[in-house]
Amino acid sequence: MSVHTVVLEFTDFLSQIELPDPEPMAPEGPLADGAETMLAWMKWGGLVGAVGCGMWVGIAMIVGRRNRNNMAIEGALGIPWIVGGVAMVLGAASFVGFFVS
Repeated sequence: MSVHTVVLEFTDFLSQIELPDPEPMAPEGPLADGAETMLAWMKWGGLVGAVGCGMWVGIAMIVGRRNRNNMAIEGALGIPWIVGGVAMVLGAASFVGFFVS
């Protein structure tokens, strides 16, 4: 028996096992409110950080305009990272929900 056959048989065996998959449920009481508050604060902090980084990138591009080309380039290269970070902050719940369900 080859290793490939053994791996295929093992994956077939594992695919037949039913694992429990309960739906996520928030706990009752103040813990659920606290969790929502923490997530809201993290989202707010991420957006504030993104605005601050956007300002920093703009300043780097302005200052690097004359005789500091490398600074302007570094500032311009930061723009995609800011856009990606904002997309992750705003879409984190959908992103996680897509992979979990």
